[in-house]
Formats: sequence, C-alpha cells, structure tokens
Amino acid sequence: MYSVFSRIVAGDIPSYKIAEDDKYYAFLDISPMKEGHTLVIPKVEIDYIFDLDDELLAGLAVFARKVAIAIKKAIPCERVGMMAIGMEVPHAHIHLIPIDKESDMLLSNTRLTFTQTEFKEIAEKIKAQL
Repeated sequence: MYSVFSRIVAGDIPSYKIAEDDKYYAFLDISPMKEGHTLVIPKVEIDYIFDLDDELLAGLAVFARKVAIAIKKAIPCERVGMMAIGMEVPHAHIHLIPIDKESDMLLSNTRLTFTQTEFKEIAEKIKAQL
C-alpha cells in the first residue's frame, strides 16, 4: 500500500504543489502550523529519513533549501524552520515552517485552517519566488 505522500506524487490525491523535479516534491501541509508550512519529500517511498542514501538525503536538503528561500521571500517571517519528525506518515519528509520564534514550531500549537482558494493563493505566492 502506498503512503498518502506517494499517492500525492502519483496524482491520486490532489495537493497544493510548490515545486517538483524528477526526485523531489514540495507541497503545502493541509494542516499547517503557520501560513506557508510546506512538506518536502523524495518521490521514492522510503519510510525513515535516515534510511535515505547519502545522495538522496543531500539532494533533499538542497531541494528544501530552494523551497525555503522562496517561502521566506513570499511569507513574512524571521526565518524558515525545518524539522523532520517522521512519525506522522511512513514516507521520509521535511517540514518547512515560516517562524518568528522557536515556539512557532511546537507541535502542540493550534493548526490553522485555510479555504481552498487561500491555499491556492499561498502556493502561488511561494511558487512566484522560485
């Protein structure tokens, strides 16, 4: 059974795509901690981020950096925080979260909700900076 992220990459589940290349995919988190909260994944389904081989892990970081720079340009914030928890979905992924303080990344924070139109507008703002 494919993970939900593999189904997103395959186009079986819609997403608010930010960026994509032959190995990686970035899309908005649908239960975001902050506006612009983005997930970055390798397209190959590997459960644990530290099971990625060196080349794939390094490439994921480089791809995530490009996305983070675009997020910072598009969404007012002090920095873009990054975390890899790896428990929510059995598919390696990185969270990129616009932050103004460390507590913006607490998992206990209330998640935001956006309309479909708002998600599309946020995605377009970030994509315009790539």
